[in-house]
Amino acid sequence: MVNLGDVFPNFSADSTIGSMKFHTYLGDSWGVLFSHPADYTPVCTTELGRVAKLVPEFTKRNVKLCALSCDSVDSHNGWIKDIQTYNNLSGDFPYPIVADESRDLAVSLGMVDPDEKDAAGMPLTCRAVFVVGPDKKLKLSILYPATTGRNFDEILRVIDSLQLTAVKKVATPADWKEGGDCMVVPSISPDEAKTLFPKHKVHQVPSGKAYLRTTPQPQ
Repeated sequence: MVNLGDVFPNFSADSTIGSMKFHTYLGDSWGVLFSHPADYTPVCTTELGRVAKLVPEFTKRNVKLCALSCDSVDSHNGWIKDIQTYNNLSGDFPYPIVADESRDLAVSLGMVDPDEKDAAGMPLTCRAVFVVGPDKKLKLSILYPATTGRNFDEILRVIDSLQLTAVKKVATPADWKEGGDCMVVPSISPDEAKTLFPKHKVHQVPSGKAYLRTTPQPQ
């Protein structure tokens, strides 16, 4: 298992773009590694197609994408044609799909879904999402069961928050979206807040504690 803040494993694997080393593939970019239970399955076909359509949005945020399942590269390449047809995609598939037939990666990264098995009784990968920063450290992880497709607009929203809060002393509130008001982090003193966030507001609450401080999103 990889915990938040840990350096993400620099695994080597075969993929639809050939042999790859994860850190080398990412370079100086952010990265999203996401797993799916199996090729030629319905929900996964919608997910990988949706991500393909969102590639321009991820690229704008300097994010590279990588999918993974316990299928072979040949299986991935065959399935890509179905993904493209169902999702009305054309041209080259815009991100690699890693093969993990041995399940070594799935097990080491905690991506195995114990309730989902293939025809041979082998466990399948769950719908995991890992967001890795340019420093190669894990910034976020989410695990979905096989029955629940992911909302990748939410993944983009989370990346916006991660990238903002990595450089500004703010946190993002519930349902925050790019351009929305942010929260001044508690470690910032009142005097420092006046300097850093001159337009910030302190919200009055019954406790009398001045911990709820909002500010327009810093640029």
